[in-house]
Amino acid sequence: MAESGFGAELPITISQMFEQSVSRFNKRVALAYKEGKRWKKVTYQQYYDECRRAAKSFLQLGLQRFHGVGILGFNSPEWFIAHVGAILAGGLAVGIYATNSQEACKYVAHSCEANFLVVENNKQLQKILEIRSQLPQLKAIVQYKDELKDQDTDIYSWKQFMELGNNITDADLDAIVNSQTANQCCLLIYTSGTTGNPKGVMLSHDNLTWSANTIGHMAGIRSVVEEKIVSYLPLSHIAAQMMDIWLPMKFGAVTYFAKPDALKGSLVDTLREVHPTAFLGVPRVWEKMEEKMKEAGASLSVMKRKITIWAKAKGLQTSYNIMNGDTTVPWGYSLANKLVYKKVRGALGLDRCTKCLTGAAPISKETLEFFLSLRIPLYELYGMSESSGPHTISYPGMFRITSCGKELLGCKSKIDQPNQEGIGEICFWGRHVFMGYMNMKEQTKEALDAEGWLHSGDLGKHDTDGFLYITGRIKELIITAGAENIAPVPIEDAVKNVLPIISNAMLVGDKKKYLCMLLTLKCIIDDETGLPLDELAPAVLTFCSQHGCPGVASVSQITSIKDPKFYNAIQAGINAVNKNAKSNAQIIQKWIILEKDFTIVGGELGPTMKLKRGTVMKMYANEIEDLYLD
Repeated sequence: MAESGFGAELPITISQMFEQSVSRFNKRVALAYKEGKRWKKVTYQQYYDECRRAAKSFLQLGLQRFHGVGILGFNSPEWFIAHVGAILAGGLAVGIYATNSQEACKYVAHSCEANFLVVENNKQLQKILEIRSQLPQLKAIVQYKDELKDQDTDIYSWKQFMELGNNITDADLDAIVNSQTANQCCLLIYTSGTTGNPKGVMLSHDNLTWSANTIGHMAGIRSVVEEKIVSYLPLSHIAAQMMDIWLPMKFGAVTYFAKPDALKGSLVDTLREVHPTAFLGVPRVWEKMEEKMKEAGASLSVMKRKITIWAKAKGLQTSYNIMNGDTTVPWGYSLANKLVYKKVRGALGLDRCTKCLTGAAPISKETLEFFLSLRIPLYELYGMSESSGPHTISYPGMFRITSCGKELLGCKSKIDQPNQEGIGEICFWGRHVFMGYMNMKEQTKEALDAEGWLHSGDLGKHDTDGFLYITGRIKELIITAGAENIAPVPIEDAVKNVLPIISNAMLVGDKKKYLCMLLTLKCIIDDETGLPLDELAPAVLTFCSQHGCPGVASVSQITSIKDPKFYNAIQAGINAVNKNAKSNAQIIQKWIILEKDFTIVGGELGPTMKLKRGTVMKMYANEIEDLYLD
């Protein structure tokens, strides 16, 4: 891709970016949400007007400059409007994870000195009411969905709230908006807090507007067509905000809101309805799609399975050719496209998607190759909340499998203190790097050095073409009793590849003589609660039948009976992984199958389905201890 000079534009505020977009796209649809079976649509002009109304209401209720407006709930137009409205009014927009406990909500509200908390429904409202007396800065609560059951003072329905600012004039609001500068903080992203309390990442107007512009141009987001995005990831995460709010605002895209149960199974239905042109899936979403397609493939006739295998081989060959700069396609590609690729993309709702992205957690080579074989290249992104989202991106014509791509134009990367293999800590520099952590000077000094380099805590290396590869995380490294440093993710991915019935694998062994592994089996997830059921997934049932233990239907049966035939089959897979171990220290000596799978609701996975190692270590401390009883 040729450089177009877009990385050097003058700094602007969120308001200025929004105003520019409204002048260009005022009648274009900005937001779309479902009411019953019909999509309701909001134009850019209406979106902008509603954000200004929300800003006026915040001002009427006494929003103080640089004080927080926390939003707690699932993605919706109201979430966006409250978020942007808070910024226009001179406050700090703060997303709060909907899964947060009362204590976690209290910590964030205290940290950002929240004047207002905007909650989705009565369930979220009750969390706040329990801690309300402990939040001296809190002036009001707004509930944006469902009927308001608590008619207490300073609790407003969305409709009531939006009418409060009618006495604030446009001139009053404009005075606040025009006093803002691009280098001021407007947004806080709270890290998920896997170790210690969450840190409030301070992002400026320029961090966001510059990043949206640069990422969009490099990733091929176009304003000349109506790009479509599906919003389903937690908006308290920077990846979702950049993808769902700031990129669409910059380029005039339309954001469609998925159902709250998107991650429990309804996401593909929304994709089929919307046909997005750009879609960001965290690795677990892509893995779930892969699992469903493999299950469907197992029920095909012998002839159809042979055709699919043939087509996937052609697809993988073609994808690798394109990745390496060869645009020629092998003989039979057109037929394979007609018979397989088009049908698969249509079934997933990705038939018009030219930008299938993956980020927020590591993804395995096997999953990447599975989608490459179906001619659905997944372009990896890599970044942090502290870099306003992506620092490196991949895009058509510029990607390598298992690489996170190259840094944004105008940004720099360096590998700090590399070892003999060129692996060291990845550091970032650029206009996307954050201002620091809210009220945490020491932690800010640890993350940002004197020259402005952001130290990521991730380990990685560059290849000869400048592509970045992540090899692990410094804090995730297992240091054995023999002082060998071991990155767990490659070993975990290898186990899941050899044993597709494994849902999650977590390596343990820090300060121990040898490595052990916690395994969970694929099972049915309750659509209502999001919790794992005891019922085994179809793939596991097939595995049981193939290995001489039919009639097993539940996880508890497997863990209680411990059928030698089943456990020997698992051990055979572990042995296959151990054969490729780089040293004896990297061999998995023992393993255990846990009684339930890891989930977000259960607490083992973070909001973007990333494994929370510290939490799992605490939850299964007894099981881990038993593994080391010699």
